[in-house]
Amino acid sequence: MHRNTARLLTTLAALAALPAQAAEDTAYWQNLNLNVKLSDDLRISSETSFRTSDARGFYQIQQVVLLGYKPSKKVTVAAGFVHTPQYSQGKFTVMERRLRQQVSVDDITKLGPLKVGARLRTEQRWREGISATAWRLRPSLRASAPLAGPVSLNLNHESFINLNTTSFQRQEGYDRMRNTVAVSLPLNKQFGLELGYINQRNIVRGGADNIDHVLSTSFNASF
Repeated sequence: MHRNTARLLTTLAALAALPAQAAEDTAYWQNLNLNVKLSDDLRISSETSFRTSDARGFYQIQQVVLLGYKPSKKVTVAAGFVHTPQYSQGKFTVMERRLRQQVSVDDITKLGPLKVGARLRTEQRWREGISATAWRLRPSLRASAPLAGPVSLNLNHESFINLNTTSFQRQEGYDRMRNTVAVSLPLNKQFGLELGYINQRNIVRGGADNIDHVLSTSFNASF
């Protein structure tokens, strides 16, 4: 009897140690990106993203304006503002605003045909009606390689690291990762399309992570 009880307890402990079933959702992001060269070393960029998902419906608009400066051929320093209203099933819930700063470095090295670059982004986030500032880091690595003709393959990994906690940024430390595979096709010298898949994992302490499978479509314009 005692032996059977011990076996049962051991089995229950082993089952408890197994990771819980992850909560998964499929999302669809439609993006419009605009880049305007003001001078040889100064440019302004705009990013607009409309985001929906199977579980959340229409849940976010993200509008970003950045002013970038190139101190050298490979390095770009940029700063700007992010306007991000949040929704649930198309109904407005809360307004989030951010300040964003970032440093990007192109062509750090090559791995076979892949050209590798990196970016370090910092953000300060506010939500209306909440007197708190959420701070986070978003380092990323990217790589690109030609596929066939003008079509290229783009790979990207981005980590989200929270530097503090607030009522809407609830855990400190490593919070999220995004891994992206995309193909880009220039339509001409000014316009291009990019189609991609993003695997976004939201870290849940002591439970199953939340995973978004994101299908992303981007229209890019440069002047």
